[in-house]
This record gives sequence, structure tokens and C-alpha cells, in this order.
Amino acid sequence: MLRPWKLEFEIDKKLDKAVYLQIADTIITDIRSGRLKSGDALPGSRNLATMLKINRNTVVEAYQVLLNEEWVISKERKGIFVSDQLPSLHENRMDKIADTLNLPMTNRGSIINFDDGHPDSKIAPVTELARAYRQIFGIKAKWQMMGYGDEHGDIEFRKMISQMLNHQRGMQVHEHEISITRGSQMAMFLTAQNLLTSGDCVIVEDPGYQPAWQAIEYSGAQLLPVSVDEEGINVQVVEELLSAHKNIKAIYITPHRQYPTMVTLSLSRRLRLIELANQHNITIIEDDYDNEFHFGYRPILPISSFPELNNYVYIGTLSKVVAPALRIGYLATKNRDLLQKIGSLRKIIDVHGDVIMEQAVLQLIKEGAVKKHIRKATAHYKNKRDFVYNLLNQYIKEFAHFTLPEGGLAFWIVPKVTLDWDQVTSALLEKNIKIIHPKQYSRNKVNGFRLSYGSVSEEQLEQSIPIIAEIFNQYL
Repeated sequence: MLRPWKLEFEIDKKLDKAVYLQIADTIITDIRSGRLKSGDALPGSRNLATMLKINRNTVVEAYQVLLNEEWVISKERKGIFVSDQLPSLHENRMDKIADTLNLPMTNRGSIINFDDGHPDSKIAPVTELARAYRQIFGIKAKWQMMGYGDEHGDIEFRKMISQMLNHQRGMQVHEHEISITRGSQMAMFLTAQNLLTSGDCVIVEDPGYQPAWQAIEYSGAQLLPVSVDEEGINVQVVEELLSAHKNIKAIYITPHRQYPTMVTLSLSRRLRLIELANQHNITIIEDDYDNEFHFGYRPILPISSFPELNNYVYIGTLSKVVAPALRIGYLATKNRDLLQKIGSLRKIIDVHGDVIMEQAVLQLIKEGAVKKHIRKATAHYKNKRDFVYNLLNQYIKEFAHFTLPEGGLAFWIVPKVTLDWDQVTSALLEKNIKIIHPKQYSRNKVNGFRLSYGSVSEEQLEQSIPIIAEIFNQYL
């Protein structure tokens, strides 16, 4: 196959940017300029590596970035080609036309949505999942999965989840101490409905995750918000509340990466929380919503992994790992009575879940496809995190405080002065940029917002962050 295009490029090893990113960005520049057109073939990885006198794996990494960001497509046994559909280029052209006509930005296409930290569905292992799903229907015993099963989910799937929690998160749970749910929110709802009753109180982080608050309040329990600082929830206030209220039943926390501020609960506070929970006989409900995506040496182990803790419910999800639309969550607890109640309620609303999908995901885990995807996704998100951090340092640093998160899919941005967030969010929306209003994190005033980057493209980030800085500057 003829490959007339050549990469006119010299690697600068003095740059901080990794070589594979230099290659990827150069190819993107050639696509944007029109030098590379839709359908054009790129050199094979071996040929390009020889041309540039570098390791082939570096070229493979560069091509993987281009595939993830959909600048190129891979055709089996043919090679890598420039994507046939490049909507971002069309949007850029529309922006230039709008600038020429002096049109407002609200007429320039779709809204850039900074959600609460959704993953990038474009890199989900959809092909592998579809293949596994089809194979389930091809096995001889497929008829056995067509009837009603266990209300807590497929036992083999639960066994795999228990192994993952024990080996990777330092926990000591049995498969019979786990219940599979349709996402972490369902796990939270089932927990609240069976652990709490009207008149109970639950301590929560403030700011915090309001969908969980709603599940707690739906049970009839009352919220007791506690502030969060750079070490996580204020344990001193927790202690004071436990002394003042005799009807506190639980504490709901996100200690690994606090939602929405991204801070990690310090070890000293973890240990003190365990002491307080045991002393007052309350349950720690631990929501570990994005444990997998960690860019440091390893994730912090859950509070639920400490053998000293008497009562806990640990909640996790596979939706961020495999695909956002895949609603598979789970909860783990040593409280067998609570688990039995959860199973009884689960039978009423959802009988036994999606056993076939559980089997398909189980197959992907056994094959190593999930582990491979997590490695790829973690590298993808780490690169994007660094990209965002550079943009924030360039445009936002003058107006707001932020830190480099060790994991997760978001930054917590705090303006240096208190802003009128009604005005700020409205002004951003006029520019086709949507952020979550801080009032959705707290019923008190919060001067900060969660800038999530997982599902937002680099081009959108480059476009929107300078505008956010401009709006901040106007209202400071």
C-alpha cells in the first residue's frame, strides 16, 4: 500500500512533553492544517519508528492517543488512517464564520458540559464487551441463566468482586458478603432504606454528593453536614456531633477522593473515625466511586479494609471502568442481617439484576480485558489531567486556587474571592459552557466548582478554560 505522507518532524528530547505526545500532536497539526486528509494512510508503526530512529512502542503509544481521540481509525490488516469524520474541524470552521459575522457563541454548536466526573465513553471496551455478551448465548448451559437467580447477583461474579476487593484494596470480604446492584446509586438507596429509619441522623461531608443525600433523606433520616478541609472531613466536629446526638446511625463519606473537592482523608483522621464509629456503634458508609483511576504509586486503601472497623458498608462501581451506560455497582458489608434485608428489598424492585451482563463482564475480567482497559484508560486520563493542569496554570492560576489530583477525573477550582455563582454560571452558559452550580454540592454557600475532564475533549478544554478565566476576571 502506498503511503505518500511523511512526518516532517524532529524529536526534541529536551522538551518536557513525552516523545509519543510530540508525535501525536504533530500528526494532529497536519490533520488540522489539511496536509493530512480524511482517508489518508499513516506509515506503519515499524516504518515510522525506523524513520525517527526510536523504539516502535513509542510510535504505538502515539497512534493509541490518536485512536483514543478519534483523529485516526484502525482498519484490520490494512493500517491506520485519518478518520473519515472529523466534526471538530467543522466546528472550528463554524467558529471562524461566527467570528466574522460577529455572532454570539451560543450559535456555534453544542454545549461543552463539565459534568461531575464521567469517564470518556469513546475509550470504553465496547467491542470486547459485545463479543463476550454474544459468547454467553453460545455456551451449552445458557438456558440456566434464563431463569431467576440470586437476588444478590451471580455467585461467580460476586466471587470475582470479592477477590478484587481483597487483593487490590486490602479488604477481607467473602462473596456471600457482597450484593451486586445496578450502579452505586442503587447500592446507596438499598443501604439507606434498610439501615436507616425515620428519626435517625446521618453525618455527611459538606460539600458532598447530593444524590446520596437524597437517598438518605428518602429513608426519613436527617442529615448532619460537616465541613471539609485539606485533610478531608473535620473529625473534631464529627466527635462533637456524636456527643450531642444519640440517634446518629451512620456517617457517609468519600474518603479516597472526596466528592467534589478531590481531597484524600488523612490517615490520622481515618483512624480517629474508626475509633469513633466503634465507640458509638455507628456504620461507616464508604463510597469509593473512582478507585481505579489513580496516577501515583497506588490508591489509598479503603477505610473498610481496616480490620479494626466493626460496622461498614463499602460501595463501588464498574460503570466508570467498563462503560458509563453499563449499570453494575456493588456493596460489601459484614452485617449479614443488613445484607439479608437488602436482598429482600432488591427482590421487590429488581428480582435478580442482569445476570447475562454480569457473566459477560466476568468473562472480560477473566480474560484480562478489563485490566488491560484500566491500564490504557489510566494512561489516557493521566495525560489529559496533565494537559488540563497546564491550561489551568496558564489561564486560571491568577484567579483561583487548585491542586494537581493524584487520581480521578476532575479538578476542584476555588476562586480567590467569593463569586456570584448565579451570574457566573449564566455567563458561561451564554458561551456554551455548562458547569455544575456549586449549590448542587451543598445547601450552604460554596465558593468552588468541579472541573471534570474525563468526557471532555482536549480541543474543548483548550477552547473553554480561557473563557472560564475571562468570566472569572469579569466577576472578581
